[in-house]
Amino acid sequence: MSPALTAAVAGFGTGLSLIVAIGAQNAFVLRQGVRRDAVLPVVAICALSDALLIALGIGGVGALVVAWPGVLTAVGWVGGAFLLGYGALAVRRVVRPQGALAAEGDTAGSVKRAVLTCLALTWLNPHVYLDTVFLLGSIAADRGSLRWTFGFGAAAASLCWFAALGFGARLLSRFLTRPAAWRVLDGFVAATMIVLGVTLIAGS
Repeated sequence: MSPALTAAVAGFGTGLSLIVAIGAQNAFVLRQGVRRDAVLPVVAICALSDALLIALGIGGVGALVVAWPGVLTAVGWVGGAFLLGYGALAVRRVVRPQGALAAEGDTAGSVKRAVLTCLALTWLNPHVYLDTVFLLGSIAADRGSLRWTFGFGAAAASLCWFAALGFGARLLSRFLTRPAAWRVLDGFVAATMIVLGVTLIAGS
């Protein structure tokens, strides 16, 4: 195996290990995938955002941001508040279900809402910066001249994961045609968002 391929595979494995854990972003992508609601834009935003953040980390922005730790503190408070709000909406859906899972497409305006929510869940989450800009950036730096190849592998892992999560979630749709099953999913989303929101605010 060539050094370049080794670096790319290492980047793919490292990137995958960091994003597979269920978090706010993954829970949102899963929910959109199950509903078949704006899946392509959501997957594209997540994958492209990760690629950009990884590139910034490899380019040395991580070291620059470390000089202003207050930035992450502010992002932690804003992101935590957003997650708590989104979690509260999910709790409301559990208490007052809106019916069974819709079988078809997007409703008017849902793409815009999904895009804005996805952007907020991605860019207001300090953990995203820690995983991509700082952690992957520092690991890639050890690869020397192959650091960008490592970063390409990590970005490819992000694309594969979000595509599988978003489009693969459709396989669950037939199990979620009943309101009770949909309430379980919303309960999972609510718990995830609220726990992460509290964690972000406490950590800030």
